Amino acid sequence: MKAVPSLLLAAFLVSHNAFGQTPPVDQPSAEAAARSDMEQAKKAAEWAAALKLDDPGKEARVKDVITAHLKAVRDWHNSHPFTTVPAGINPATGSRLSNLDRQVIADSAIPADVHEALMTGLQKDLTPEQVETILDRYTVGKVAFTMKGYHAIVPDLTAEEEAGILAFLKKAREEAVDYKSMNEISAIFEIYKTRSEQLLNANGRNWKALYKAYTDAVKAKKAAAKPAAP
Repeated sequence: MKAVPSLLLAAFLVSHNAFGQTPPVDQPSAEAAARSDMEQAKKAAEWAAALKLDDPGKEARVKDVITAHLKAVRDWHNSHPFTTVPAGINPATGSRLSNLDRQVIADSAIPADVHEALMTGLQKDLTPEQVETILDRYTVGKVAFTMKGYHAIVPDLTAEEEAGILAFLKKAREEAVDYKSMNEISAIFEIYKTRSEQLLNANGRNWKALYKAYTDAVKAKKAAAKPAAP
């Protein structure tokens, strides 16, 4: 997915008002809503328990903060489907907006205080490392997984390059927690992966050539591992 610039978001907010009424959104049944609430609370409880805080009060507060955030993200997402964003083009590329692009735009308009409540609540009871552990739960460990990929593709990363890329990926992780689907989370990471690759190019590397060399080596290794045809 191409990165969606902030200009496009601003355009959406203006056009959203100009186009009038938002298309109606189907509301879940009371039973489905209750079931979803239980699922969010269960997930939050598991994440909080995994920290092994040995403090029931602290664990309960962390669980409550995560639960509230998960529900807020879910509710915003469910009430702002991609159809609330007019179809059009990405002005930075000229490409037509995909449904995923439009959903990311819609979800990126979630009120800032939703994110602030999560981070402030976690930081009250957790160390910075524990906060990162929770953010990794939201994003299924994408920071470490992606960083491992950069090391494989660019084995001689300098300490400065590694620090720059890691900072980008951590920023992606914190932004991504406010999106509901894994496709959206991946899209947010793509924005910062592009910036990471631009950083490497600015340092005199050729990202496309490095990536091609890596993928060619992987294909060659797979081909060599295949048994010869009888």
